[in-house]
Amino acid sequence: MKIEDFMLPCPSKKFLGIECFGCGTQRAIVLVFEGKFSEAFHMFPAVYTLLLFLFTVGLNFIDKKRSYGNILVFLAIINSIIMVVSYFYRHPLPIN
Repeated sequence: MKIEDFMLPCPSKKFLGIECFGCGTQRAIVLVFEGKFSEAFHMFPAVYTLLLFLFTVGLNFIDKKRSYGNILVFLAIINSIIMVVSYFYRHPLPIN
């Protein structure tokens, strides 16, 4: 049994045939844990900022003395920008 058997399909890609901004996230995280860092980046360029964001969210729940709100907002914005830019880099708009 492989971990790929438990991955969720992308509803956008499955029903509409269009990749979403997050397509490749699960596969990229698996590649990071397998040690295939460059392949993970090529699969989903925002994988490292996403993992840093998720780590900070976990730290926010554990460490109640400090406020991580500003860091989380910054990481969310950076992650969103990377996702949008990489999406349009892979799927350029058709120019007439």
